[in-house]
Amino acid sequence: MIQGLKLDNNQLLACDPQKAQVLWFSKPDAGERRLLLERFHLDEHAVASALDPDEISRIEFHPDALFVIWKRPENYSGKDSFSFDVSSFGVLLSRDQLVLICDDEQPLSALGAHRPLDQPLDILLKLLFNNIHHYLGHLKVIKMVARELQQKFNSSLENRHLLQMFNLSESLVYYINAIHSNGAVLTRLRNHAQGRQYAADSLALIDDMIIENDQCYKQAEIYSTVFAGLMDARGNLVNNSTNTLLRKLTLINVVFLPLNLIAGIGGMSEFSMMTAPLHWWVAYPALLLAMLGLGAVMVWGLRKMARAA
Repeated sequence: MIQGLKLDNNQLLACDPQKAQVLWFSKPDAGERRLLLERFHLDEHAVASALDPDEISRIEFHPDALFVIWKRPENYSGKDSFSFDVSSFGVLLSRDQLVLICDDEQPLSALGAHRPLDQPLDILLKLLFNNIHHYLGHLKVIKMVARELQQKFNSSLENRHLLQMFNLSESLVYYINAIHSNGAVLTRLRNHAQGRQYAADSLALIDDMIIENDQCYKQAEIYSTVFAGLMDARGNLVNNSTNTLLRKLTLINVVFLPLNLIAGIGGMSEFSMMTAPLHWWVAYPALLLAMLGLGAVMVWGLRKMARAA
């Protein structure tokens, strides 16, 4: 699907794609991909990279345009899995037009809420800036979810909560990788902007993005380290609880094992029938001596096998 947008009073308004300053390719089909290849001179790899959720962020400079692959956080669904995903989208920026390629229908509204939008470059910078704030918002949500899981851990040691904490930790690893690669893109974009003598406000905005992206990266690293420690601590707590339970069960077995042995020996009606000609005070002591002798032979044999090994 292709949507055309134009700048009007610092806002993006829908318009005819033929006259649009912003072309938004959402889930492009074969014909739209062919248009990207022929009209905008993108290659197959660039288009596929823009639609690949696992593609790493990068920026390419051309004589009359630049092409950016950017990692962004997916909208959090709030399901029990507590999984935060990332995906990629591509942006082709020329002097008078911006082409956005993505695999979903994420809206571009409210980009001009805090900063005027006068040219396609402003749209690109604001889009990247909003994505950085999106990461920061998700990190706050992750912190809140982690606190909720800790409270659940205090009242219950179910594996479900441990798996949810693992999902959070895994999501943070993906976030750290995405934010780090985005930081490399911003650094190269800053050098390019300085060489092309971009406006002072654009350079200042790129500097702000670099700072906030770096803060976001460090915050994600801290959360990842804390969650890894929490998972180890919770795992040890579960193991200690299991060991305590097994210790209690072992104690119960030790207490009742002699009773079971006495009840088993005393209740052997077949043995009493087989030894009927003998007195019980002869048959049962003989059985106990035979059992002790067999146990001693087994201990001796096992020790000999252990020494031989």
